[in-house]
Amino acid sequence: MRNATVTVGIVDDDDSIRQSLRQLLRAADFDALTFASAEEFLASPDRGDVDCLIVDVNLPGMSGVALVRALADAGDRTPAVLITARDDSKTLELLRHAAPVPHLRKPFGDEALFGTIGRLLPP
Repeated sequence: MRNATVTVGIVDDDDSIRQSLRQLLRAADFDALTFASAEEFLASPDRGDVDCLIVDVNLPGMSGVALVRALADAGDRTPAVLITARDDSKTLELLRHAAPVPHLRKPFGDEALFGTIGRLLPP
C-alpha cells in the first residue's frame, strides 16, 4: 500500500482502539502515532510528523470535530477522517458540521479505512 514514510496520527480515548489501529496501520507499512485526546495531540512535539489523522468524534474535552476545525482554522491542512461508534442525534449533528471531512462508523473494515486514507493522501 504505502510505506512507513507516511505517518498516521490516531486520536482516540479508547486505548484498545488506538492500539488496534496502530497495529493494523503498521502491518500495512504506515507509521502510526497514538494520542489519547485532542489536547495531547495538540501539545505533542510529534504533531508535525503526522501526514493524516484518524480522529474519534466523541473525545473527552475537545471533540474530534473541534480538533479538525481548530487545525483548519490555524492553517493546518493535515487531512483527517473522523470515526465514531455512536449514531445518536448529537453525534450525527457534529458529523453534519464536519463536512467535507470523511467519517467512518465503528466497526469499520480494513478496506474502508485504507480506501479513505488513500483518498486523503496525495498520490
